[in-house]
Amino acid sequence: MQLKTKYQYTYFIHPYIVNEKKYDKYLLKLLSNKNYKIKNFEKEKDANIYTYFLPKIRNHMFWTLENGKIKLDKLKELDRKMQAAMLAKFPCMIFDYEIKKDIQGKVGRKDGIFFSIAKIELICFNTGICFLLIKTNLEEGSTLEDVCNFNYKFRGINSNLYKLTEYDNIKIQSDIFENAQEITSLIKEIVGNNVAAKELNIDTEKFITYSYACIGQENYNSETNTELLEKEFYKYSHLKPASYKIDIENDEKIEEIKNAKYIKYACSNYASMLLTSDIQIDNYTKLPHMYENEYLYNFVFELYKDIYLKKINNEFKITDKFQKTKRKFIDFTKKIWAEAITNDDIGQILTKEWEHALNLNDIYARTKEKYDILYKNFNIEKITKINKGIILILAILLIINIISLIKINF
Repeated sequence: MQLKTKYQYTYFIHPYIVNEKKYDKYLLKLLSNKNYKIKNFEKEKDANIYTYFLPKIRNHMFWTLENGKIKLDKLKELDRKMQAAMLAKFPCMIFDYEIKKDIQGKVGRKDGIFFSIAKIELICFNTGICFLLIKTNLEEGSTLEDVCNFNYKFRGINSNLYKLTEYDNIKIQSDIFENAQEITSLIKEIVGNNVAAKELNIDTEKFITYSYACIGQENYNSETNTELLEKEFYKYSHLKPASYKIDIENDEKIEEIKNAKYIKYACSNYASMLLTSDIQIDNYTKLPHMYENEYLYNFVFELYKDIYLKKINNEFKITDKFQKTKRKFIDFTKKIWAEAITNDDIGQILTKEWEHALNLNDIYARTKEKYDILYKNFNIEKITKINKGIILILAILLIINIISLIKINF
Protein backbone atom coordinates (compact mmCIF):
# COMPACT_ATOMS: atom_id res chain seq x y z
CA MET A 1 0.00 0.00 0.00
CA GLN A 2 1.31 3.45 -0.91
CA LEU A 3 0.73 6.68 0.98
CA LYS A 4 -0.62 9.29 -1.41
CA THR A 5 0.16 12.93 -0.74
CA LYS A 6 -2.52 15.61 -0.72
CA TYR A 7 0.07 18.33 -1.16
CA GLN A 8 3.86 18.57 -0.92
CA TYR A 9 6.87 20.70 -1.78
CA THR A 10 10.62 20.58 -1.20
CA TYR A 11 13.10 23.43 -0.98
CA PHE A 12 16.68 22.58 -1.86
CA ILE A 13 19.08 24.99 -0.14
CA HIS A 14 22.64 25.63 -1.33
CA PRO A 15 24.90 27.76 0.93
CA TYR A 16 27.68 29.74 -0.73
CA ILE A 17 30.13 32.43 0.30
CA VAL A 18 31.01 35.62 -1.53
CA ASN A 19 34.20 37.54 -0.81
CA GLU A 20 33.14 40.05 1.86
CA LYS A 21 35.25 42.79 0.27
CA LYS A 22 33.57 42.22 -3.09
CA TYR A 23 30.03 41.82 -1.77
CA ASP A 24 28.87 45.11 -3.35
CA LYS A 25 30.23 43.93 -6.72
CA TYR A 26 28.26 40.69 -6.32
CA LEU A 27 25.08 42.70 -5.68
CA LEU A 28 25.89 44.79 -8.75
CA LYS A 29 26.09 41.59 -10.79
CA LEU A 30 22.60 40.58 -9.60
CA LEU A 31 21.15 44.05 -10.14
CA SER A 32 22.53 44.07 -13.69
CA ASN A 33 20.77 40.79 -14.52
CA LYS A 34 17.11 41.31 -15.45
CA ASN A 35 16.21 37.86 -14.05
CA TYR A 36 16.92 38.94 -10.46
CA LYS A 37 14.50 41.21 -8.63
CA ILE A 38 14.80 42.54 -5.09
CA LYS A 39 12.13 40.92 -2.95
CA ASN A 40 10.08 43.69 -1.42
CA PHE A 41 8.44 42.80 1.89
CA GLU A 42 5.56 45.00 2.98
CA LYS A 43 4.01 45.23 6.44
CA GLU A 44 0.44 44.66 5.22
CA LYS A 45 1.18 42.08 2.52
CA ASP A 46 3.63 40.16 4.70
CA ALA A 47 1.89 40.65 8.03
CA ASN A 48 2.63 37.05 9.10
CA ILE A 49 6.37 37.58 8.74
CA TYR A 50 6.11 40.95 10.48
CA THR A 51 4.32 39.47 13.50
CA TYR A 52 6.33 36.22 13.62
CA PHE A 53 9.83 37.71 13.91
CA LEU A 54 10.83 39.87 16.84
CA PRO A 55 11.95 43.43 15.94
CA LYS A 56 15.75 43.01 15.94
CA ILE A 57 15.75 39.88 13.78
CA ARG A 58 13.01 41.32 11.58
CA ASN A 59 15.09 44.43 10.92
CA HIS A 60 18.12 42.27 10.25
CA MET A 61 16.51 40.12 7.54
CA PHE A 62 13.54 42.12 6.26
CA TRP A 63 14.46 45.80 6.30
CA THR A 64 11.97 46.55 3.49
CA LEU A 65 9.09 45.82 5.88
CA GLU A 66 9.43 49.39 7.13
CA ASN A 67 8.60 51.70 4.20
CA GLY A 68 10.46 49.35 1.88
CA LYS A 69 8.76 50.52 -1.32
CA ILE A 70 9.69 54.15 -0.67
CA LYS A 71 13.31 53.18 0.03
CA LEU A 72 13.53 51.01 -3.08
CA ASP A 73 11.98 53.71 -5.27
CA LYS A 74 14.63 56.17 -4.05
CA LEU A 75 17.37 53.64 -4.73
CA LYS A 76 16.17 53.17 -8.30
CA GLU A 77 16.93 56.83 -8.95
CA LEU A 78 20.63 56.05 -8.47
CA ASP A 79 22.89 54.29 -10.96
CA ARG A 80 23.37 50.56 -10.40
CA LYS A 81 26.85 50.86 -8.95
CA MET A 82 25.62 53.30 -6.31
CA GLN A 83 22.57 51.08 -5.67
CA ALA A 84 24.84 48.11 -4.99
CA ALA A 85 27.03 50.16 -2.65
CA MET A 86 23.96 51.33 -0.69
CA LEU A 87 22.33 47.88 -0.54
CA ALA A 88 25.59 46.31 0.65
CA LYS A 89 25.18 48.27 3.89
CA PHE A 90 21.96 46.44 4.78
CA PRO A 91 22.49 43.22 6.82
CA CYS A 92 20.46 41.07 4.41
CA MET A 93 19.21 41.20 0.82
CA ILE A 94 16.69 38.78 -0.69
CA PHE A 95 16.25 38.33 -4.45
CA ASP A 96 13.72 36.43 -6.54
CA TYR A 97 14.90 34.76 -9.73
CA GLU A 98 12.01 35.49 -12.07
CA ILE A 99 10.49 32.40 -13.65
CA LYS A 100 7.94 33.11 -16.38
CA LYS A 101 6.20 29.82 -15.69
CA ASP A 102 6.83 26.69 -13.63
CA ILE A 103 9.76 24.64 -14.92
CA GLN A 104 8.40 21.18 -15.61
CA GLY A 105 10.61 18.13 -15.20
CA LYS A 106 10.72 14.37 -14.76
CA VAL A 107 12.89 12.03 -12.70
CA GLY A 108 13.28 8.55 -14.15
CA ARG A 109 12.36 7.03 -17.48
CA LYS A 110 8.97 5.51 -18.41
CA ASP A 111 7.79 5.43 -14.80
CA GLY A 112 9.55 8.66 -13.85
CA ILE A 113 8.41 11.31 -11.40
CA PHE A 114 7.16 14.57 -12.88
CA PHE A 115 8.08 17.73 -10.98
CA SER A 116 8.15 21.49 -11.37
CA ILE A 117 10.55 24.17 -10.17
CA ALA A 118 8.20 26.79 -8.83
CA LYS A 119 10.56 29.32 -7.26
CA ILE A 120 14.23 30.29 -7.08
CA GLU A 121 15.32 32.69 -4.36
CA LEU A 122 18.61 34.14 -3.09
CA ILE A 123 19.18 35.22 0.50
CA CYS A 124 22.40 37.21 0.89
CA PHE A 125 23.91 38.56 4.11
CA ASN A 126 26.48 41.35 3.92
CA THR A 127 28.99 39.10 5.68
CA GLY A 128 29.25 37.34 2.32
CA ILE A 129 27.22 34.31 3.45
CA CYS A 130 24.44 33.55 0.95
CA PHE A 131 21.84 30.87 0.26
CA LEU A 132 20.29 29.68 -3.00
CA LEU A 133 16.78 28.24 -2.51
CA ILE A 134 15.04 26.13 -5.18
CA LYS A 135 11.41 25.17 -4.60
CA THR A 136 10.07 22.02 -6.27
CA ASN A 137 6.66 20.35 -6.44
CA LEU A 138 5.74 16.86 -7.60
CA GLU A 139 2.73 16.24 -9.79
CA GLU A 140 -0.68 15.80 -8.17
CA GLY A 141 -1.34 12.29 -6.88
CA SER A 142 2.29 11.53 -6.04
CA THR A 143 3.04 9.18 -3.18
CA LEU A 144 5.37 9.61 -0.22
CA GLU A 145 7.60 7.02 -1.94
CA ASP A 146 7.81 9.35 -4.94
CA VAL A 147 8.81 12.22 -2.65
CA CYS A 148 11.52 10.06 -1.03
CA ASN A 149 12.95 9.01 -4.39
CA PHE A 150 12.83 12.54 -5.79
CA ASN A 151 14.45 14.21 -2.75
CA TYR A 152 17.13 11.51 -2.66
CA LYS A 153 18.06 12.02 -6.32
CA PHE A 154 17.60 15.76 -6.76
CA ARG A 155 19.60 16.82 -3.70
CA GLY A 156 22.76 15.46 -5.32
CA ILE A 157 22.54 16.88 -8.85
CA ASN A 158 25.26 19.41 -8.04
CA SER A 159 27.73 16.69 -7.07
CA ASN A 160 30.92 16.24 -9.07
CA LEU A 161 30.33 12.49 -8.82
CA TYR A 162 26.86 12.67 -10.30
CA LYS A 163 26.95 10.40 -13.36
CA LEU A 164 25.74 11.52 -16.74
CA THR A 165 23.37 8.54 -16.73
CA GLU A 166 21.77 9.94 -13.59
CA TYR A 167 21.31 13.28 -15.34
CA ASP A 168 19.48 11.41 -18.07
CA ASN A 169 16.99 10.21 -15.48
CA ILE A 170 16.04 13.79 -14.57
CA LYS A 171 14.04 15.20 -17.47
CA ILE A 172 13.44 18.94 -17.58
CA GLN A 173 10.53 20.18 -19.67
CA SER A 174 11.00 23.94 -19.89
CA ASP A 175 11.79 26.89 -22.15
CA ILE A 176 14.51 27.88 -19.63
CA PHE A 177 16.27 24.57 -18.83
CA GLU A 178 16.52 21.65 -21.22
CA ASN A 179 18.22 19.27 -18.79
CA ALA A 180 19.57 18.92 -15.26
CA GLN A 181 23.03 20.04 -16.33
CA GLU A 182 21.58 23.47 -17.13
CA ILE A 183 20.32 23.71 -13.55
CA THR A 184 23.85 23.03 -12.31
CA SER A 185 25.12 25.66 -14.75
CA LEU A 186 22.75 28.22 -13.21
CA ILE A 187 23.96 27.23 -9.73
CA LYS A 188 27.57 27.75 -10.82
CA GLU A 189 26.66 31.10 -12.39
CA ILE A 190 25.13 32.24 -9.10
CA VAL A 191 27.62 30.84 -6.58
CA GLY A 192 30.88 30.72 -8.56
CA ASN A 193 33.51 28.18 -7.51
CA ASN A 194 32.41 28.47 -3.85
CA VAL A 195 35.95 27.77 -2.63
CA ALA A 196 35.38 29.76 0.58
CA ALA A 197 32.51 27.42 1.57
CA LYS A 198 34.69 24.37 1.02
CA GLU A 199 37.40 25.91 3.20
CA LEU A 200 34.83 26.02 6.01
CA ASN A 201 34.12 22.30 5.48
CA ILE A 202 30.60 22.95 4.11
CA ASP A 203 29.19 20.26 1.84
CA THR A 204 28.65 22.10 -1.45
CA GLU A 205 27.69 19.02 -3.49
CA LYS A 206 24.46 18.09 -1.74
CA PHE A 207 21.57 20.44 -1.11
CA ILE A 208 20.27 21.01 2.40
CA THR A 209 16.72 19.70 2.10
CA TYR A 210 13.63 21.38 3.55
CA SER A 211 10.45 19.47 2.79
CA TYR A 212 6.72 19.41 3.59
CA ALA A 213 4.25 16.61 2.80
CA CYS A 214 0.60 16.09 3.73
CA ILE A 215 -1.07 12.69 3.45
CA GLY A 216 -4.69 11.62 3.90
CA GLN A 217 -6.03 10.92 7.37
CA GLU A 218 -7.08 7.42 6.27
CA ASN A 219 -3.37 6.55 6.02
CA TYR A 220 -2.08 8.67 8.88
CA ASN A 221 -4.61 7.70 11.55
CA SER A 222 -5.12 4.03 10.74
CA GLU A 223 -3.80 1.48 13.24
CA THR A 224 -3.12 -0.98 10.42
CA ASN A 225 -0.86 1.59 8.71
CA THR A 226 1.14 2.60 11.78
CA GLU A 227 4.21 0.50 10.93
CA LEU A 228 4.08 1.50 7.26
CA LEU A 229 3.81 5.18 8.20
CA GLU A 230 6.76 4.93 10.59
CA LYS A 231 8.93 3.25 7.97
CA GLU A 232 7.99 5.75 5.24
CA PHE A 233 8.53 8.65 7.59
CA TYR A 234 11.95 7.33 8.52
CA LYS A 235 12.97 7.17 4.85
CA TYR A 236 11.42 10.57 4.15
CA SER A 237 13.07 12.29 7.11
CA HIS A 238 16.49 10.68 6.60
CA LEU A 239 16.49 11.32 2.83
CA LYS A 240 16.57 7.64 1.90
CA PRO A 241 15.19 6.18 -1.35
CA ALA A 242 11.91 4.24 -1.19
CA SER A 243 13.83 0.98 -1.66
CA TYR A 244 15.86 1.51 1.53
CA LYS A 245 15.39 -1.38 3.99
CA ILE A 246 15.00 -0.45 7.64
CA ASP A 247 14.29 -2.20 10.91
CA ILE A 248 11.48 -0.30 12.59
CA GLU A 249 12.24 -1.90 15.97
CA ASN A 250 15.91 -0.96 16.08
CA ASP A 251 16.19 2.24 14.05
CA GLU A 252 16.00 5.66 15.63
CA LYS A 253 12.53 6.87 16.59
CA ILE A 254 11.41 10.43 15.76
CA GLU A 255 9.27 12.33 18.25
CA GLU A 256 6.24 14.40 17.27
CA ILE A 257 6.20 18.15 17.91
CA LYS A 258 4.91 18.92 21.38
CA ASN A 259 1.43 20.43 21.59
CA ALA A 260 0.74 19.61 17.92
CA LYS A 261 -1.31 16.61 16.76
CA TYR A 262 -0.82 14.77 13.49
CA ILE A 263 2.52 16.41 12.78
CA LYS A 264 5.82 14.59 12.51
CA TYR A 265 9.08 16.41 12.01
CA ALA A 266 12.77 15.62 11.85
CA CYS A 267 15.75 17.96 11.99
CA SER A 268 19.35 17.20 11.14
CA ASN A 269 22.38 19.17 9.98
CA TYR A 270 21.35 18.45 6.38
CA ALA A 271 17.53 18.52 6.45
CA SER A 272 14.32 19.75 8.03
CA MET A 273 11.32 17.57 7.18
CA LEU A 274 7.65 17.90 8.08
CA LEU A 275 4.93 15.29 7.55
CA THR A 276 1.30 16.11 8.32
CA SER A 277 -2.21 14.70 7.97
CA ASP A 278 -5.25 16.43 6.48
CA ILE A 279 -7.28 15.34 9.51
CA GLN A 280 -6.86 18.94 10.68
CA ILE A 281 -7.60 21.72 8.19
CA ASP A 282 -4.69 23.92 9.36
CA ASN A 283 -2.26 21.15 8.49
CA TYR A 284 -2.83 21.57 4.74
CA THR A 285 -3.94 25.22 4.62
CA LYS A 286 -2.17 27.43 7.17
CA LEU A 287 0.81 25.20 8.08
CA PRO A 288 2.31 24.69 4.58
CA HIS A 289 2.23 28.46 4.04
CA MET A 290 3.94 29.14 7.39
CA TYR A 291 6.46 26.38 6.83
CA GLU A 292 7.67 27.85 3.54
CA ASN A 293 7.69 31.43 4.79
CA GLU A 294 8.15 32.20 8.50
CA TYR A 295 9.64 28.82 9.45
CA LEU A 296 11.79 28.61 6.30
CA TYR A 297 13.37 32.04 6.91
CA ASN A 298 13.85 31.08 10.56
CA PHE A 299 15.65 27.90 9.44
CA VAL A 300 17.87 29.83 7.02
CA PHE A 301 18.77 32.23 9.83
CA GLU A 302 19.89 29.27 11.95
CA LEU A 303 21.98 28.00 9.02
CA TYR A 304 23.45 31.49 8.74
CA LYS A 305 24.48 31.48 12.41
CA ASP A 306 26.13 28.10 11.94
CA ILE A 307 28.18 29.20 8.91
CA TYR A 308 29.07 32.62 10.35
CA LEU A 309 30.45 31.03 13.51
CA LYS A 310 32.55 28.69 11.35
CA LYS A 311 33.73 31.68 9.34
CA ILE A 312 34.74 33.58 12.49
CA ASN A 313 36.47 30.46 13.82
CA ASN A 314 38.45 30.23 10.61
CA GLU A 315 39.39 33.93 10.70
CA PHE A 316 40.66 33.59 14.26
CA LYS A 317 43.48 31.47 12.81
CA ILE A 318 44.86 34.64 11.21
CA THR A 319 46.42 36.27 14.26
CA ASP A 320 47.16 39.66 12.66
CA LYS A 321 43.42 40.06 11.96
CA PHE A 322 42.38 39.37 15.56
CA GLN A 323 41.13 42.90 16.29
CA LYS A 324 38.85 42.92 13.23
CA THR A 325 37.56 39.38 13.87
CA LYS A 326 37.08 40.21 17.55
CA ARG A 327 34.69 43.03 16.61
CA LYS A 328 32.77 40.66 14.33
CA PHE A 329 32.38 38.09 17.11
CA ILE A 330 31.28 40.68 19.68
CA ASP A 331 28.74 42.18 17.23
CA PHE A 332 27.44 38.69 16.40
CA THR A 333 27.05 37.88 20.10
CA LYS A 334 25.23 41.12 20.90
CA LYS A 335 23.04 41.49 17.80
CA ILE A 336 22.29 37.89 16.83
CA TRP A 337 23.30 35.21 19.32
CA ALA A 338 21.84 36.91 22.39
CA GLU A 339 18.55 37.83 20.67
CA ALA A 340 15.37 35.73 20.58
CA ILE A 341 13.95 35.17 17.11
CA THR A 342 10.23 34.70 17.72
CA ASN A 343 7.52 34.36 20.36
CA ASP A 344 5.62 31.83 18.23
CA ASP A 345 5.23 28.59 20.25
CA ILE A 346 5.98 26.14 17.43
CA GLY A 347 8.64 28.48 16.05
CA GLN A 348 10.45 28.41 19.40
CA ILE A 349 10.34 24.60 19.47
CA LEU A 350 11.63 24.33 15.92
CA THR A 351 14.38 26.87 16.61
CA LYS A 352 15.63 24.78 19.55
CA GLU A 353 15.53 21.63 17.42
CA TRP A 354 17.47 23.29 14.59
CA GLU A 355 20.01 24.69 17.05
CA HIS A 356 20.45 21.20 18.52
CA ALA A 357 20.71 19.52 15.10
CA LEU A 358 23.30 22.06 13.91
CA ASN A 359 25.18 21.80 17.23
CA LEU A 360 25.18 25.58 17.49
CA ASN A 361 25.76 25.84 21.23
CA ASP A 362 28.91 23.72 21.02
CA ILE A 363 30.18 25.65 17.99
CA TYR A 364 29.60 28.94 19.80
CA ALA A 365 31.30 27.63 22.97
CA ARG A 366 34.38 26.54 20.98
CA THR A 367 34.50 29.92 19.22
CA LYS A 368 34.18 31.74 22.55
CA GLU A 369 36.96 29.60 24.03
CA LYS A 370 39.23 30.41 21.09
CA TYR A 371 38.32 34.09 21.42
CA ASP A 372 39.18 34.08 25.15
CA ILE A 373 42.59 32.48 24.54
CA LEU A 374 43.45 34.85 21.69
CA TYR A 375 42.19 37.86 23.66
CA LYS A 376 44.36 36.89 26.64
CA ASN A 377 47.42 36.33 24.44
CA PHE A 378 46.76 39.57 22.57
CA ASN A 379 46.63 41.53 25.82
CA ILE A 380 49.77 39.83 27.11
CA GLU A 381 51.57 40.74 23.89
CA LYS A 382 50.16 44.25 24.11
CA ILE A 383 51.33 44.67 27.72
CA THR A 384 54.71 43.17 26.82
CA LYS A 385 55.10 45.65 23.96
CA ILE A 386 54.08 48.52 26.25
CA ASN A 387 56.55 47.38 28.90
CA LYS A 388 59.32 47.07 26.30
CA GLY A 389 58.44 50.57 25.11
CA ILE A 390 58.59 51.94 28.64
CA ILE A 391 61.93 50.22 29.25
CA LEU A 392 63.27 51.63 25.98
CA ILE A 393 62.09 55.15 26.88
CA LEU A 394 63.63 54.87 30.36
CA ALA A 395 66.87 53.64 28.82
CA ILE A 396 66.94 56.57 26.43
CA LEU A 397 66.22 59.01 29.28
CA LEU A 398 68.96 57.43 31.35
CA ILE A 399 71.45 57.81 28.49
CA ILE A 400 70.40 61.44 28.04
CA ASN A 401 70.88 62.09 31.76
CA ILE A 402 74.32 60.48 31.73
CA ILE A 403 75.36 62.56 28.70
CA SER A 404 74.08 65.70 30.45
CA LEU A 405 76.09 64.92 33.60
CA ILE A 406 79.23 64.32 31.56
CA LYS A 407 78.80 67.68 29.84
CA ILE A 408 78.35 69.45 33.17
CA ASN A 409 81.46 67.86 34.63
CA PHE A 410 83.55 68.88 31.66
